[in-house]
Amino acid sequence: MRIWSAAPAAGLLAAATLVFSAAARNPAALVADADWRSFSGNWSASGRRDTLPTENNGVAALVRLSGAVVIDAGSGLTSGFRGEAIGFNDGRERGEGRAVWTDARGDSIFSALVVEPLAAGRRVSATITGGTGRYNGISGDYALTWQYVVDAGDEALQGRSVDLTGRFRLAEAKR
Repeated sequence: MRIWSAAPAAGLLAAATLVFSAAARNPAALVADADWRSFSGNWSASGRRDTLPTENNGVAALVRLSGAVVIDAGSGLTSGFRGEAIGFNDGRERGEGRAVWTDARGDSIFSALVVEPLAAGRRVSATITGGTGRYNGISGDYALTWQYVVDAGDEALQGRSVDLTGRFRLAEAKR
């Protein structure tokens, strides 16, 4: 078992945006909109990585991970989800992916992921793109950092994030 310093799975989970966050573009939006709710937690996942060599000794990777997302601060979200992510990195600058968090009732939150160049300690940014059930109409963003990713051999991976933080808002009730 070895710990990766350049872990393709790390970047692709949660591999976290196509546009990082409204707050990064307009910090005043956080203060102006009282409908936003903050949350924090962690994501532990395991899965599989398939790789393909590329030019200049690069490696492209396709990753599929799943595991527990635990929300430990904030209101309006369930405290536990099954998180699943699939992503692709071409071995160059940034990777992209998609994630779905599903709670025990079967309600889901969907997100689009963008990651920094792949390595332990790298950030994942995500835009929440919608949901089902009680999360219908949800929007927001979140980010996390991979604390570590372990190569469990045979293309199997395990990892844990730290500082998963984000914000969300639910669509207004339809009248």
